[in-house]
Amino acid sequence: MRARARQALGTGALAAVAAGAAYPWLWRYACLTWGASAVEVCRAMPGDELLPAAPLVTTRAVTVDTWPSAAWPWLIRQGPGRGGAYTYAWIETVFGLDRRIPGGPQAPPPELKPGDLLPLSPRGPVLEVVDVDVERGLVLSSQDGRWVWSFGLYPRGHSTRLVSRNRIAPPDHTPAARLFSLYVLEPVGLLMERRMLLGVKKRAEAEG
Repeated sequence: MRARARQALGTGALAAVAAGAAYPWLWRYACLTWGASAVEVCRAMPGDELLPAAPLVTTRAVTVDTWPSAAWPWLIRQGPGRGGAYTYAWIETVFGLDRRIPGGPQAPPPELKPGDLLPLSPRGPVLEVVDVDVERGLVLSSQDGRWVWSFGLYPRGHSTRLVSRNRIAPPDHTPAARLFSLYVLEPVGLLMERRMLLGVKKRAEAEG
């Protein structure tokens, strides 16, 4: 039994190593573009000009089965200190994010304007609102200019495509930092952003 257990552990470890080694070629593109069409990946979005040569760009999207006017209030509600991060509780705990629950459809959405500051956590980075196009798009940027986070609401028939784009220029370019970004930050980023987009979708559709 012990020999079989050791063999199973060894096989599992080898499979994990092989899967990790294959990630950049087999799964990375899907991770960085979850839910987005080829057109959405290539399409210019507000905020692209702020960090045009970013070495890491993600474009992820979800279909919200309601109008942009119904999705917009839930998009601008999300965020620490406002409506919560709309993501997994364990991730919010690990990263120290505010887990406040949105007030509900009856609560007026908090207004945003260029120059507003949105801290991600008590000790974490702060995002600045760069551009607000009501019911169309939102652009946020880290204060050091190394991260631009843009959202677009694109009508499609009776539904809306909610598209999120991150443009990131990591400050540390050492091999260890690149590996950490590739194998940890990118997959965790997908988990968080996927959950957030689906959270906006769920709330908007329930109200709309």
